[in-house]
Amino acid sequence: MSTVSPVWCHAISSRLPGPVEPAVVAEHYAAIVRRAGMDVPATLWVERVPTAAARRRLAAELAVPAARGLRAVLLCGDDRVDLVLVADRAVVGRRGLDGLVAALTGGATPEPLWSRQAPARVTTAAPRWGLGGSAAGTGEFDLGPWADGSDPPTWLAALAVVLSRYEGGESALTAVLDTVTTRGTGPVEDMAARTLDDLVTRFRSPASTAAGQVAVGLVFDTDPPAAGEYRGWLALPFPLTIGIGRTRLRYEHEACIGGEIAAQFVRHLAEVHRQVVETPRLPVGDVELLDEGERQRVIALGGSAAPPEGGATRIHDVFAARVAERPDAVVLCHQRERLTYRELDELSDRLAGGLRRAGVGDGDRVGVCLDRSAHLVATMLAVLKAGAVYVPMDPSYPAERLAYMTADADLGVVVTTHEEFPTAARLRLVTPEELAALGDRAAPEPATTPADPAYVIYTSGSTGRPKGVVVTHANVIALLAATREDFGLGHDDVWTLFHSSAFDFSVWEIWGCLLTGGRLVVVPFWVSRSPEEFHDLLVDEQVTVLNQTPSAFTQLLEADRTRPPLAVRLVVFGGEPLDTRMLLPWFDRHPETECRVVNMFGITETTVHVTAGTITRREALAASRTVGRPLPGWRTHVLDPAGRLLPPGIPGEIHVGGAGVALGYLNRPELNAERFIADPFGGGRLYRSGDEGRLRPDGTLEHLGRIDNQVKVRGFRIELDEVRSVLLEDHAVRAAAVVLREGDRATTGIDAYVVLDGSSTDEVRERAGRILPDHMVPTTVTAVPSLPLTTNGKIDLRRLPPPKPPAKSTAGEREPPEDAFIQALLEVWRSVLGIPVDPDDDFFDLGGNSLLAVRIAAKSRERRLPAVPLRSLYRYPTIRALVEATRAHEAE
Repeated sequence: MSTVSPVWCHAISSRLPGPVEPAVVAEHYAAIVRRAGMDVPATLWVERVPTAAARRRLAAELAVPAARGLRAVLLCGDDRVDLVLVADRAVVGRRGLDGLVAALTGGATPEPLWSRQAPARVTTAAPRWGLGGSAAGTGEFDLGPWADGSDPPTWLAALAVVLSRYEGGESALTAVLDTVTTRGTGPVEDMAARTLDDLVTRFRSPASTAAGQVAVGLVFDTDPPAAGEYRGWLALPFPLTIGIGRTRLRYEHEACIGGEIAAQFVRHLAEVHRQVVETPRLPVGDVELLDEGERQRVIALGGSAAPPEGGATRIHDVFAARVAERPDAVVLCHQRERLTYRELDELSDRLAGGLRRAGVGDGDRVGVCLDRSAHLVATMLAVLKAGAVYVPMDPSYPAERLAYMTADADLGVVVTTHEEFPTAARLRLVTPEELAALGDRAAPEPATTPADPAYVIYTSGSTGRPKGVVVTHANVIALLAATREDFGLGHDDVWTLFHSSAFDFSVWEIWGCLLTGGRLVVVPFWVSRSPEEFHDLLVDEQVTVLNQTPSAFTQLLEADRTRPPLAVRLVVFGGEPLDTRMLLPWFDRHPETECRVVNMFGITETTVHVTAGTITRREALAASRTVGRPLPGWRTHVLDPAGRLLPPGIPGEIHVGGAGVALGYLNRPELNAERFIADPFGGGRLYRSGDEGRLRPDGTLEHLGRIDNQVKVRGFRIELDEVRSVLLEDHAVRAAAVVLREGDRATTGIDAYVVLDGSSTDEVRERAGRILPDHMVPTTVTAVPSLPLTTNGKIDLRRLPPPKPPAKSTAGEREPPEDAFIQALLEVWRSVLGIPVDPDDDFFDLGGNSLLAVRIAAKSRERRLPAVPLRSLYRYPTIRALVEATRAHEAE
């Protein structure tokens, strides 16, 4: 005899009016069971219970599952007699239990008593929106008068709507324990043109069992009897189980659903059910989860403190104030060069005057294409002093990309030392030295205002070409005002300029330092690519504020393990998602009391940063994905595809409003209308980020990745559609697909698939490399006869073949080299890259990148091979050339 699972059992108790003859009750019970002809025990167990133990014994009996479908017990005390019935729902439903109680207490026996329904198996799963909690829990919610007399189909319709919203519009799978079935509705949002009444009608049709995983289930008729207790389940059947009574909802949830989220779901179920009953002709798409009070609470939850007072001003005006405070303090360091605030101010004045004499006027855009140096920072400051807008351009960008940016931004002047910068009609190329010679110490007096643009940074664009984001002085000043006090930024801080000036993280590094009175250490490019050299620089310069992408910090962590301790007091992460678990070794060497670690979510279009959250060892151990709360003056809302406000726990698209929202995209009115929208919650504008996230009940934001076809590779934001568009511009490519290759931070990359017509994949990749920056060039290009499609005509990514390794190697066709150094490097490269390698294969053609280069250097040191500077790998990208260059250097 097996015991029925407590999941499928329910129980009822009833106080019997006295006097009671237990033997008569037992005989009556046996007669009812025999007359029904069911294969269940006909015995009613009678037990004497002391008064002091009556309540405890009653609770224990209500919790014991039924054997063979039905169990009946009569607990007789000195002053009370309690009837306990426990049944398998497939044998006796709630009406049957009530009927048995009525029959055994002198009433008539209703027919039928038995359900005679075989149970169905239901697979449960923790919902994505549950957020998790510390423990399971229970709760109640009182219903309004609208619920009186409502029937199960109205509740099922309400549940389908709520589930569909919580699941992001996916098919809603409802479950009802009373009939032990699950019911799929299809995507409820597909019924946006239909009414709630239509949805109720669907649930009035015969139910059928649907396959799938269930997170929420309903149990109907859970009101207790007049004198007794009813338990709709003995063990929790669903992660969130909701009992439906006439005037009250009772619910219980597992630990995978936080208590606040469970209460919120039940509240929303009641609110939607009210609309089902009171407004049956309401279109499904117009149903609101939130009443007005909760709507205002959620809006406030995504808000922030008011921006600090200080008034609107321009970037160079704030810098002038820092100059006045400490004119002789060192502000800028690059290798052995040192500039004080006064010297940088005077140099930028001369450069600004030179720009004016070169024809630059208020509001003009000026290209700045310089290697990392003191002149780079001075030139950016000079452009602002001249009343112009700087457009940072990385010298490593391909000529075609630089030419496009020059034309798109309508640049008349580009400050550069890049001899190969593409020329154009009416374009003047000038070096910083030439500008300084043109200018004088008298700073120009531009008529610009804080609301005018300060810079235009180009980001990846889905049309095949980058798009310029126009950011104002006021945006940058607001960012510093929002963070200065919280981060304790001031005169004693030493920052690094680690990132490319064309990456908006550099905006935070440069102006965050200069406008708070700190000292900025410009990190040479090659030092930024060598974790060991960078760590040495941090120690030598006693850097206190360090800004890193998680990809770069991963490499620095390895160097930090064996080197002198750092003076860093603040680490700011940005640019890409952070796996907080990687920070545990850092906390071992740099306790939270000595170094604060802050994870920031940000977007170029909202001025670098949006939120900030301090990460402690506790968050690292919990693998927290939080990016904190909005900065003062910023605000975030999580909305569904229809623009409806989503409550905590439910993933949706992050929208950002407030002080950081940029002016928009340069020359892209249609894209501006699509991405920069009116804010219906607080006035002003919102930026649609394309990032998926969700609010937590405490107001912090979790970043969950991208919604659209945009990805992050080593901190760079990339539109896969831009890469695909560039591939399709090749006359030999008839069709193309581009996908993100998942891996760790070093091996994550882009895989391209092309249908070719008279070309090779090497030629296709080489052409793409002449247009796209290095971080956007596909790691692999694989030729396929055709692109597999889904039934909807979209590319079926699951049916694409494994990417073809990029190696053009003849490895295996030659004898192993006799040179031991070459052989050892071959083994290292093969180990890191995971593909065959020949001594004459190009590292970058093999899919190499800066992070993989760092791994090769680390493995070479482990094997005690001769030291090979990282920059040598870039100059000599084959093993044979690298070995020759290393030996030539050693011989000098």
